[in-house]
Order: sequence, then C-alpha cells, then structure tokens
Amino acid sequence: MYDYIRYDSPLGTLTIAAEDEAVTALVIDGQQYEDRHLTGEGEECETPVLHAARLWLDAYFAGKNPDVSAIPLSPKGTGFQKRVWQELLSIPYGKTNTYGTIAKRLGSSARAIGSAVGHNPISVIIPCHRVLGADGNLTGYAGGLENKEKLLRLEGVIS
Repeated sequence: MYDYIRYDSPLGTLTIAAEDEAVTALVIDGQQYEDRHLTGEGEECETPVLHAARLWLDAYFAGKNPDVSAIPLSPKGTGFQKRVWQELLSIPYGKTNTYGTIAKRLGSSARAIGSAVGHNPISVIIPCHRVLGADGNLTGYAGGLENKEKLLRLEGVIS
C-alpha cells in the first residue's frame, strides 16, 4: 500500500508515491514503465513527505534549484540500479553528463547505464533527464524526449 498525490506540471500530470515516509515513485502520466513504478493499491493522501515533494516541485518548476536532500527518497530497484540513480543525484542542476562517462565511473557499459537510467522510478527529482548521448544528443527518456528537452530548457542547459 502506498500514498500518492497528483501534481499538475509543465510536463503534464505527475503522480508522486510514497511508502514509509519516503518517496518511491514520481512518474509522468503515460511514461514508459509507469506500471512498474506504481504497483499495488494506492490511496490519494498528502502525507508530510508528499507535501515536501510538492514544495520541491513548485520550486523546481519555478526555475529554482531546490535541495534534493530535503526529500527522503527510496527508489525500488536492484543494487546496480540504485548505484546508478545515486550517481544521477550527483549531476548538478543545469549540467549534464553522458552514459559513457557514468559507465566509466561505475565500471560498467553505457548500455547497462542506459537501462538503469531508463528505469529510474523517481523522474525529475532523480535527474535522469541530465544524461545525454556521447555526442550530446538527447537520447532515451521514459517520459518522452520532448519532456527531457523541457526540463533541460528550464535548467538553462538548452537555450
């Protein structure tokens, strides 16, 4: 059982879910793998952690760089996926990285990194949109490339 709220954003409606006082999912309605991140029974209820996530998103979509450590996160995944998602949290606001660079840092392949990034259950807050292809192209975003571009524009990466 999880609690969730719906959030109207420039990307469309987001569903933010939490269990045991930590955010476990943030999905853009209709995104790839949505059904994997929101499983089981949920109750629409704004708990303190979901309220904190709402405030974080308000600040983020207002063009600010809110502190991610203000929200307890508990993404569900394998140990490898969690290492990749932790690496994503180290990419600063307004900056990008590549799948290949992350792969070298973690001793893996770019393809494995791409798979883990693509299965990130907490979009936007865990900034998978900041990962680009080796040539700087926008590649792979479960929420759609147009949303990846919107997020990078918001952060000033793309003019």
